[in-house]
Amino acid sequence: MAKGKTTRLFLVEADILPEVFLKVMEAKELLQTGECRTVGEAVGRAGISRSAFYKYKDGISAFQDLHRGHIFTFQVLLRDQPGLLSGVLAVFAQSGANILTINQSIPVSGCATITVSAETAEDSGDVDALLARLRAGEGVLRAEILAG
Repeated sequence: MAKGKTTRLFLVEADILPEVFLKVMEAKELLQTGECRTVGEAVGRAGISRSAFYKYKDGISAFQDLHRGHIFTFQVLLRDQPGLLSGVLAVFAQSGANILTINQSIPVSGCATITVSAETAEDSGDVDALLARLRAGEGVLRAEILAG
């Protein structure tokens, strides 16, 4: 970009973009997920040339629709027993929440603190109901929303 020139960004629906942009995004996703290990392999699967990929790869990115759902951070205090974490994660899955991060402390005095950031879909139900199901889980000593 030339000095003094500002970057202009546009939000455009994918179905009106030229096909090359969609294929560049496909190749980027193949590389990011590890499905393809090289650019050559990714562009071959996407059906574009390497030159098209390199021309547009830095200029197009996927948009995370922040209005699609809401991100909440939960903190759960669990007893240190095998299988309890999987029960907590099952509550999120049954609620249709997409877990973004999980952090677990080293158990101290028979308890571990779990912090989970999750995106809830608009139609996934009430977050208070999710919190109530967490609190009712086996081995859960405390559950609360830290942010969201």
